[in-house]
Order: sequence, then structure tokens, then C-alpha cells
Amino acid sequence: MANRVVKHLPEFYRDIQDFRELDVTVSEELNNIDSAINQLLDNRFVMTSSVEAIERREKIRRINADPNVESLEFRRLRILNRNQTKPPFTIRYLQQQLDRLVGVGMTIVTVNSQQFIISVMTNIENALLFREVHYTINIVKPANMLYQQSTSLGEKIGFKESISRKSVTWNYKLGSWKVGEKPFATLGSEVVIK
Repeated sequence: MANRVVKHLPEFYRDIQDFRELDVTVSEELNNIDSAINQLLDNRFVMTSSVEAIERREKIRRINADPNVESLEFRRLRILNRNQTKPPFTIRYLQQQLDRLVGVGMTIVTVNSQQFIISVMTNIENALLFREVHYTINIVKPANMLYQQSTSLGEKIGFKESISRKSVTWNYKLGSWKVGEKPFATLGSEVVIK
């Protein structure tokens, strides 16, 4: 498709041979650029991707494709299927995964969408399970959000108040004791006052 450049030039340039040849060359380069841009846009979508883009997607997903046996259309459909069979990564999905992994009520997921923070409060004592929870959260959370871990303990602490007293009988006076003969002091029985 020639005349992409010369049509923008003044009329008297169109009769010069050098400008006509330049127009053919530059128009060919512009056509190549246009087709490369269109292919780049097509590669953003699985169903219109080129072979190179499909191979890149397969490499990312660790799919060992055999181009001699599998058609390009099948390979496109397989990648599309792998993308569509993943569950939606929502907060509800993350909470369900953690409930399955750790147990219902052992984790609480909250999101601060203003500060892009996912907070997960857990009550886990097992280090291996904690590591798996950490891995699951990092896989599921969006890349633009931070993960903040909060640990909670499910133990109950009780307090009981009481006052008691013991009487102390001193067995020696200062300077008059014999070591080891009797204990230094004898404690009486404990009496609860309150």
C-alpha cells in the first residue's frame, strides 16, 4: 500500500522519482509496523495469539505441548481452559480455602481496600500448617495488596483471688544458732483469710 507518505507532502514532490521510491520503502516499513502492532494486540488474547505467544503461555503454565500431534486451536483451547478452571480469587474463596486447610473459625480474613492490605488472623500452633497458610495466601492475594499476619491465641486465662497467711516460728536468735541442728525457721499451717 504505497502513497502513505507522499500524500502528506506538497503536490510538487509527487513527481520526483526519489520521493516516490522513498514513499514505497517507507510505506512498506509502516505496513510492517502496523502488522506488528496488530499482532501484539492479538497476542494479548489467547484465541488470536500467534504460535510464539502460545508457546510462551505454555512455558509459563509448564505445559509440555507436542506441536506435531496437537493443533494450534487445541493448544489455544487448553490454555483458555486452564485459565477458566481456576476459581475466582475473592476474599470469600480465600476464607473457604483457609477454613478447609486449618479448620472453621481458626482464621479470619479482612481487607482494608483503602490501604490495599489483607489481614489474616490465625490461631495456629503447627509450623508446617502455618507455612502452608502463608503459601496459600501469597498465591491467592492480588499482587497489589500486602499480606499482614496477625496471630491470636484461643486459650482462656482465669484469675482467682485469695489471701492466706502462715505463721513463722524462728528457731534461733541472732548469733546463737548451730548450723544444721534445726531449721532456721519453722512455717506454720496456711490459714485462708479471704
